[in-house]
Amino acid sequence: MTAPLLSGPGAVLWSDHLIVLPIVLPIAVAGAMFLMDERRHRLKAALSLATVLAMLATALVLVARVTQAPEVYRLGDWAAPYGIVLVADRLSAMMLALAGVLGLSALVFSFARWSRAGPRFHGLFLLLLMGVNGAFLTGDVFNLFVFFEVMLAASYGLVLHGSGETRIRAGLGYIAVNLVASLFFLVGVSLIYGTMGTLNMADLARRLASPPAEAALFEVGCAVLGVAFLIKCSAWPLGFWLPTTYAAATAPAAAVLAILSKVGVYVVIRLSLLLFGAGTSEGFGQTWILVTGLATIAFGTVGILAARELTRAAGYAVMISSGTVLAALGTGSAGALSGALYYLVGSTFAAAALFLLAEILQRGRDPADAAQPVFADEYRDPFDDAGTTEIGRAIPATVAILGSGFLLCTLMLAGIPPLAGFVGKLAMFSGLASGTMTAPAWWLIAVLTLSSLGTLIPLVRLGIFSLWVPHDDPPPVLRSPEFASLTVLLAACVALALWAGPALAFTEATVRWLSQPQDYVRAVLDAGAGKGATSKGSGRGAARSTAGAAS
Repeated sequence: MTAPLLSGPGAVLWSDHLIVLPIVLPIAVAGAMFLMDERRHRLKAALSLATVLAMLATALVLVARVTQAPEVYRLGDWAAPYGIVLVADRLSAMMLALAGVLGLSALVFSFARWSRAGPRFHGLFLLLLMGVNGAFLTGDVFNLFVFFEVMLAASYGLVLHGSGETRIRAGLGYIAVNLVASLFFLVGVSLIYGTMGTLNMADLARRLASPPAEAALFEVGCAVLGVAFLIKCSAWPLGFWLPTTYAAATAPAAAVLAILSKVGVYVVIRLSLLLFGAGTSEGFGQTWILVTGLATIAFGTVGILAARELTRAAGYAVMISSGTVLAALGTGSAGALSGALYYLVGSTFAAAALFLLAEILQRGRDPADAAQPVFADEYRDPFDDAGTTEIGRAIPATVAILGSGFLLCTLMLAGIPPLAGFVGKLAMFSGLASGTMTAPAWWLIAVLTLSSLGTLIPLVRLGIFSLWVPHDDPPPVLRSPEFASLTVLLAACVALALWAGPALAFTEATVRWLSQPQDYVRAVLDAGAGKGATSKGSGRGAARSTAGAAS
C-alpha cells in the first residue's frame, strides 16, 4: 500500500505525484550539476544515471496506470482551464517510456567516451529529457511552447558537444532553422489565443464544438502552428536540416535527439485528433498531412539511397519514421494509425542503435571525431584518444556482435520479417484494407513498399563496407557501456516483435481513446469538480481528488 503524505480522509498518496516527477526531477538534478566542478565526472554520471532510471521507472508505472483512465495533475490547485494541468494518457505515457529507454541507452553509451568530451554534458542531457517529458505531459499549448524551447535550448548544446568545425557549422544551421520554427510557433499560438481566448487543449476542443466567431483566423493560426510542428518533426520540405545535423553530432547526442522529431509528430497527432477529429473544422489539414507524410517518406528513401555514411543513413531513417506516422494519420484510418504508432516505437529504437553502431564502426575515420575544440578555453578536460587506454578488447567476437546488431537494425528499419518493422507495416496495410480502399490508402501502401526496398539496399551496402571490406584502421573495440546500451535498444526491438500482440492491442486502444476527444475534455475539465491538485478521471467523467489535505 502506498504511504500517504499526510494522514486523514484527504491524504495525498506519493503515487499521485508521479506524473510531475519526469519534469521536476531532471531539472532539479541538472541545476545542481551546473554548480558542480566540471572534473567530477563520476559523481555527475552517477546522478544522471539514477535520474534517468527513475524517469524510466515512472514512465513504465504511468503506462500501467493509464490503461483504464487518464491522470490529470493540477499544479497550484487551480482548476482547468485557468490553471496549468499535466495530463498522462495512453499516448503520452507511451512516448514517455520511449524517451526513457532512449535516454538511458544514450547516457550509458556516453560513459565510455563522449560525456568527457566537453563541459556540462550531463546537465544539458537532463534538461533535454525534461523538455521532452514536459511536451508529452502538458495540457495547454503555451506550456507546450515553453517545454519545446527548453528542449531545443538543451539540444543546441548537445549538437555542439565535442566541438570541431563540422559540428559548429551543422549546429549553427540547426539553431537558425529552429529559431524560425519557434517564431512560427509563437505566431500560431497568438492567433489561437486571440480568436479562442484560451490555450488549454481540452478547453479549445470544448469551444470548437460550436462555430467560433472567427473560425477562419483560428484555422490560419492552426496552420501556422502546424508549419512549426512540421519543421520540428523534419517533414519534407522543411526537414532538410536533420541528416546533416545528426550526422555531425556525437553518437549519444544523435541517439537521444532521435526522439525530438517524434515530439513534433506527437503534437500533430494530439492536436489533429483532439481539435479536428469532430466539429466545425473536422478533417482540417488532413490532406496536407497525408501529402507531407508521403513526400517525407519518398525524400528520406532517396536520401538513404544516396547516403555514403551510416550516420546520414540513420538520419534519413528518422525522417522516414516520422513521415510514415504523418501519412498514416492523413489517411484517416484508425487501423493504419495504430500500426504506425507501433512502427514509430520500433523504428526509433533501431535508428538510435544505428547511430551508436556507426560511432563504433567508423571510429577514427570521422573528421569531426578527431577535431580539436574550437573554444579551447571552455574545455577543462578535452577528450583525446591518443592519451587514453581502451576499455575493452578487440576480439573476433566483437565484429560478430556488431554485425548481428547491424543486421537487426537493417531488418527493423527496412520492415523485413520477422521484426517489429514488418509487423508495424503489415498492421498499417491491414488497417487500410479493413475499410474502403481509397486512393490515399493505395498511395501509402505503394510508397511504404518501395521505401522498404529503398532502405534495405543502401543499408546492406553500407554494412558490407563497414564490416566486411578490409580497412587499414585497427579493428573496432566494443567497450562495456557501449555494449550495454546497444543491448538495451536491440533487445527492445526484439521484445516488440515477440510481444507484438499486446503492443498492437495497446496502440489500438490508444487510437480509440484519441478518436474520442470528448473523453479527454471531460477528464481534464471535470478534474476541477473537487478541491485537489491530482485527479484521476474515468470514462464516466468521475474524478478522485486527493491533494486537499496537502495545503
